[in-house]
Amino acid sequence: MYSFLFYLILEIFGLIFLVLSFSVIVIYLVLMVLSALEMRDYLRKNRFADYGDIITSPIAPGVSILAPAYNEGQSIVQNAQSLLSLHYGKFEVILINDGSKDDTLEKLIHSFELQKTNYVYHPEIETKPVRGIYRSKNMSYRRLTVIDKENGGKADALNTGINIANLEILACIDVDCILSSESISRMVRPFMEETNQRVIAVGGVIGIANNCDVQDGTVTTYRVPETMLGKFQVIEYFRAFLMGRMAWSRINGLMLISGAFGFFRKDLVRTVGGYFPKTVGEDMELVVRMRRYLDEQKIPHKVAFVPDPLCWTEVPENEDVLARQRNRWMRGTIETLQLHQTVRFNPKYGVLGMLSYPFWSIFEKYAPILEASGILYTLILLMIGDFSAVYFFALLVMMYLLSLLVSSFSVLYEQIAFNHYKDKKDLRKLIWMIITEPFVVHPKIIYWGLMGHIDFIKGKGGWGSMIRTGFKKAEDKKNLAEQSRT
Repeated sequence: MYSFLFYLILEIFGLIFLVLSFSVIVIYLVLMVLSALEMRDYLRKNRFADYGDIITSPIAPGVSILAPAYNEGQSIVQNAQSLLSLHYGKFEVILINDGSKDDTLEKLIHSFELQKTNYVYHPEIETKPVRGIYRSKNMSYRRLTVIDKENGGKADALNTGINIANLEILACIDVDCILSSESISRMVRPFMEETNQRVIAVGGVIGIANNCDVQDGTVTTYRVPETMLGKFQVIEYFRAFLMGRMAWSRINGLMLISGAFGFFRKDLVRTVGGYFPKTVGEDMELVVRMRRYLDEQKIPHKVAFVPDPLCWTEVPENEDVLARQRNRWMRGTIETLQLHQTVRFNPKYGVLGMLSYPFWSIFEKYAPILEASGILYTLILLMIGDFSAVYFFALLVMMYLLSLLVSSFSVLYEQIAFNHYKDKKDLRKLIWMIITEPFVVHPKIIYWGLMGHIDFIKGKGGWGSMIRTGFKKAEDKKNLAEQSRT
């Protein structure tokens, strides 16, 4: 009897894994087609676009740039200057010093001639106490506001900025990111083009600046990172942004905007209560909550996506730091999906409930568990002698070829649309990474995802530290070259 049940369970698991495998193949092929169509339409639409008209347009929305900072004293002045130099007609920069323990605030006060104001802070969204709000005596820095507050985390810092923001659109960014000079004009365009659907948020591509040259706050020369983990993340970001989010944008199913670079309507963000500080996935949770609120109000809306590379960041190339990041991403995904379980397979929420939420549940949240279970299932079949080598290797080759196809098309999209990696050596490095990634890096991603589940069950919170080495400046590289010659 027990033997029969055991083999029945194995048969059921085998059928589940077979269905899931073919579902993955079909879904990713569909995403490839959708993203290609969306990229084609976007490039056609923007072929003759003049973003200078948006910069000077009197009807262009004002933008409040919110940039939380914690212990950023080493680079905060340069980052603030970069934000203040963006090309746009109507914007303000709000830097939130989230209880830094270094000299972040002191450097800002000294460099921008700041003085404490008599601003009375009445929070619409509850936050940690604000110690002071600073403005500059120098009219050259009239766009800059600095908030000094007690430490409460990134979400709490952003909520503080939301409370005092004066303009219609919120641009929530990481203070250490590099923004293109025309990033604001390109990101506000979808808000201005809305018709029968209200655009509530716009996400953008995050580029990887590791090993690139940076001059005057702009990436001047693109290079693939030197490390294996850096190259892997280039491929991964191409897949996530140029394929995944482009495809979901096509069917209005986006439920995530990167916390490093996202634009939101201020009135709606305030209506839904701002960021939720008790999750490490506050960016995803806010988008889902906004969409859920509007679906419940039966208000047509859209989350748009701009595939132009407008923001660059430094990604972790240290394995321990990357592991903590992926652990946090998994915990944030689990928290968001659990907070909004009512959306799951609920037709009231349209694409969000019937497609996006189930996809994220199965192929993002449970992906490491399912893959680890598949490995365990294979080992059990080997031990009991019920292993079919032909079936196993046929499925393995099929999934590997799918991985090559998806990753290769992601790189192809980037080359066709933007062609940043012009050196053939860089392309060869990316191709080699595509070939080796499933065997070298992907097992680690599975393990880090499993640890995220375990830490979530244990109730572990927090972000963990992110060690940065700094961007490679073009002038620094030139100086080093001159020194080596002498």
